[in-house]
Amino acid sequence: MLGDVLLINDQHKSAAKVIMERLLDDLKEIEKEDPGYKFVVAISGESGAGKSELAHSLALLLKDHNIRVKILHTDNYYKVPPLERREYRISNDYESVGFDEYDWELLHDNIEDFRNNRQVFIPCIDIITEEIDQLFTDFSKIRLLIIDGLYAIRTDDIDLRVFIDLTYHETKINQMLRCKEPADGYRWKVLEREHHHVRSLKPLADLHVDSNYDVVEICVNGNGK
Repeated sequence: MLGDVLLINDQHKSAAKVIMERLLDDLKEIEKEDPGYKFVVAISGESGAGKSELAHSLALLLKDHNIRVKILHTDNYYKVPPLERREYRISNDYESVGFDEYDWELLHDNIEDFRNNRQVFIPCIDIITEEIDQLFTDFSKIRLLIIDGLYAIRTDDIDLRVFIDLTYHETKINQMLRCKEPADGYRWKVLEREHHHVRSLKPLADLHVDSNYDVVEICVNGNGK
């Protein structure tokens, strides 16, 4: 998203390093059978949990390893444009808030574009103008894709899923500092609806980032190791 404000700190960088180590191990194993494999990571969490900061930190670390990364923010894939979304949600008594707000077909198409080295236009919301721009991207130059967003780990065809285990109640300060949306009654109703949807995705994750930003790997039985 154009004009987004990132609040990166040492916790994000530390967690990104742990995630990178796991990612590189996975990629090494995959490349034994499929050299040049194009890897996809998804990062989910509630508003203000640090998804974008973690994605950006991970991308910079991978760049130091000569792996070119592109970040796709799922907020760019809303079906209803920013200037119309508030009225639409209120008119539907907030029932529309959730998974179905996103154009999953377009997001999956763009992941396929990435895997097939295509040159395409992808949506990119300008936070200042609240308009949807089109960003030209040459995926042939990108080795790894990071999908970042509330419900990102719900996306199909993902190689590594990361869940940030912080609720919107714990991240109010970050939300206010980023100033993406007014902190009014409407906003808190949306956050509560999103909260239930995001929490339901936690079992899908391969890695959990806890409230201290420590990274916990999830075993098959759902327990950390």
